[in-house]
Amino acid sequence: MQTPSDSQDTAEQLLLDLETSNTLPLWQQMARLNPPEPNPLTVPFVWKYQSIRPNLLRAGDLITEKQAERRVLMLINPAREAPYTTDTLYAGLQLVMPNETAPAHRHTAFAMRFIIEGNGGFTAVHGRRIQMQQGDVILTPTWNFHDHGKDGSGPMIWLDGLDLPNFRHFPVHFVEHFSQSRYPSEDVDTSASPLVFPWKVMKATLDGVAGSWAIQRYLKSDGREVSRVLGGCAERLNDGTSSPSRRETTSAVYHVITGSGHSMIGDQKFAWERGDTFCVPSWYTYQHFANSGDTVYLYRFDDKPMIEALGFYRSEAMDVESLVTD
Repeated sequence: MQTPSDSQDTAEQLLLDLETSNTLPLWQQMARLNPPEPNPLTVPFVWKYQSIRPNLLRAGDLITEKQAERRVLMLINPAREAPYTTDTLYAGLQLVMPNETAPAHRHTAFAMRFIIEGNGGFTAVHGRRIQMQQGDVILTPTWNFHDHGKDGSGPMIWLDGLDLPNFRHFPVHFVEHFSQSRYPSEDVDTSASPLVFPWKVMKATLDGVAGSWAIQRYLKSDGREVSRVLGGCAERLNDGTSSPSRRETTSAVYHVITGSGHSMIGDQKFAWERGDTFCVPSWYTYQHFANSGDTVYLYRFDDKPMIEALGFYRSEAMDVESLVTD
């Protein structure tokens, strides 16, 4: 390619010539690639349980577990497509009906499951058969074979939380199906299993904290987060009170265990009640408010372990000079 002489050359000609070499000028996209603050693509949103539950039960009548493999209604952020609930988190409501089996498989993704409703449900995680109790959090570590089932009557519904959006950036996700519908498993004591966080234990811990607001993370026995990517916590707000206002580079999905109230996320008010699920994208200011007469308990899963491990965690209250590293 001939290079134009200085007298003939122009910035416009340079841009045209760059196209032939698959290069682009950074100076034209500097502001977009180096924003003054985080700019998540997802937006705050509330998924109303009373609107979703009837359709989930319809799916139980119309779609067999064999057709679905996992009968789930994904909670998709209105600003993005599946699998984004936030930019890094995926959430879905899963249903298993009596005498059904969601067949055994395993995958790279890590899962946290919050049990919303039902009795007699179980999940079998790589040989450990765990009974589901309302309010419990059950872990499915990466590459563990797992299947789900239901004894007795009525539906079993829980909230799935996975790190699936990250695999849109890191295309390393594998799924393997077991040769049989159920992986051979034995019952385990849920009070002693490292895969289970019983709600009665978490609630007692929250209630033992003085003050109108309490927060407690789900941690392993040695104090570590439950995974290197996902983590979670539970919060209590006494009736008529509020949580502190927070703004941080993590994103979170909240589920309302009991009570009602609202959250201010950015400059918007989002009302919620028992069973609802809502999301807080990265760097949105957020604060929760409990209605009068209602003690509120919230479950949350988030990307805090990953964000902290990568050195990306920041809150508005931090001294930014502390972020300077050698």
